[in-house]
Amino acid sequence: MGKIIAEQLVDYLVEAGVKRIYAVTGDSLNYLNDAVRKDGRLKWIHVRHEEVGAYAAAAEAELDGIACCAGSCGPGHVHLINGVYDAHRSHVPLIVIASTVNTIEMGMDYFQETNTYKLFDDCSCYNQLITTAEQAPRVIQTAIQHAISQKDVAVIGLPGDVSEMDAKTGNNAEKFFFTNPIVRPNNKELAEIAQLLNDSDSTTIFCGIGAKDARQEVIALAETLQAPVGYSFRAKMGIQYNNPYEIGMTGLLGQPAAYHSMHDSDVILLLGTDFPYDKFIPADCTIIQIDINAHRLGRRGKIDFAACGDIKDTLTALIPLLNKKESDKFLQKHLEMHEKTKSHMQSFIEDQGEENAIQPEFVAHTLDKLVARNAIFTVDTGMSCVWGARFITDTGQRELLGSFNHGSMANAMPMAIGAALAHPERQIIAMCGDGGLSMLLGDLATIKQYNLPIKIIVFNNRSLGMVKLEMEVAGLPDNETDMINPDFAMVAAAMGFRGVNVHKPNEVEPAILDALNHPDPVLVNIFTNPNALAMPPKVEWEQVKGMTQSMTKLMLGGKMDEVWETIKSNYKHIKEL
Repeated sequence: MGKIIAEQLVDYLVEAGVKRIYAVTGDSLNYLNDAVRKDGRLKWIHVRHEEVGAYAAAAEAELDGIACCAGSCGPGHVHLINGVYDAHRSHVPLIVIASTVNTIEMGMDYFQETNTYKLFDDCSCYNQLITTAEQAPRVIQTAIQHAISQKDVAVIGLPGDVSEMDAKTGNNAEKFFFTNPIVRPNNKELAEIAQLLNDSDSTTIFCGIGAKDARQEVIALAETLQAPVGYSFRAKMGIQYNNPYEIGMTGLLGQPAAYHSMHDSDVILLLGTDFPYDKFIPADCTIIQIDINAHRLGRRGKIDFAACGDIKDTLTALIPLLNKKESDKFLQKHLEMHEKTKSHMQSFIEDQGEENAIQPEFVAHTLDKLVARNAIFTVDTGMSCVWGARFITDTGQRELLGSFNHGSMANAMPMAIGAALAHPERQIIAMCGDGGLSMLLGDLATIKQYNLPIKIIVFNNRSLGMVKLEMEVAGLPDNETDMINPDFAMVAAAMGFRGVNVHKPNEVEPAILDALNHPDPVLVNIFTNPNALAMPPKVEWEQVKGMTQSMTKLMLGGKMDEVWETIKSNYKHIKEL
């Protein structure tokens, strides 16, 4: 017997390097599910919620270059959307199989019918519906090639009746092309960039994710220019390690050295970054931007010169055109500021907190100290993201994944699932907020079902911590940000794996060590200080005024205890002001 289209799709996915399909099976997906079962080369990962499947697949795609998730008609599509949006905004190659109602029912307001074109168009680079057997191989091949080449989401709409049609050969390639062209500015553009850098007495280099694979070239550039190197959160794990010129991050999660270096510069060189926080970019200096995607040039700041190029290729061609700077005065000034910042951060680590108010900085530092040099971290959006940004360090082998562009809650645990399945040989650490974990708590059962040795570290501050801070700096008393949580350790136990509650600072290190040494999944529920704040690299007067106003409103509302705890927990920030 010949193959059906569902089996043909499996062949194409395997050829592209896909290892797993993350999905909740049912209805229009059942023929694909059966094709996966019979073929045996792919693994169907049964998540409890399609959003988790999309996040898990996105994590695998970021780590390994391709992955796949699927959703059945109607609600299955809608559940996928948040994770698919995250993959789209993070520019990772993700295949989405959106199975849908039979073709004869389309346009009839049928049970669970959704319009896949309208639903997925805003979060994909390719989005097509297969309606005939002749069309199927061409759409499948084109979709996968789009995902690979554009590093983006490609959606294949697959009606249930089409899945079971007899497959036909198309007039298209039955393989995929993972190209790696050399892309750099032309010689005239390189000469202009070199002239601007040669004429500058004070240059700051700021790297984004596009520079992650060019660490050695960035270091060589910094040495030539005697320039400090800042970086975005996504670039941290590529740029920080063994880099004598690094001065940390700027932006909402950053610290002072990179901010001040950029504002003291004659020239800022932006490499592979689409930095969204324009308030942190000065407007009174020369800014050069280089990015592989030309459509991103100039949209985030007042760019004076821009060019299109891969950062590694571009720097390889640019560095020979530069004059070696003799003076390191500007560099040393900002390296010293960065050292002072790191010394100040030590005070947050040394102050471990107290019972049920453990300092989250201390927890993150302890994690950083104890986990493997090649661990993969996932961080929830919110305060967990802050502690990961500031206290998890690069070793040259670690990876750190998060919802850095889309900014969704609840991403860390699902991403850890994808990372653990793709890389069972590495430690996987999910740094979860209690708010984020609560959103998708059901997929702890997925972790148990596949016995994934993920270590879930819950920064349990009993609140939506980042939202609380946002309200306070705006001058508002926080309202409805508190959380009455279940006992997460008991929830883990109910799911079938070990859960541990940590109430005291001296319990943190033993609990984390025990979790790391345990071969199966472990959830460590740490009761952190709900009043710990994260100061940005530049504190504006309006923020100080807003915080003062919110504290005053809390006092007038009879919440003096909360005001006192906030002050007591954050007195160390006075040095930063």
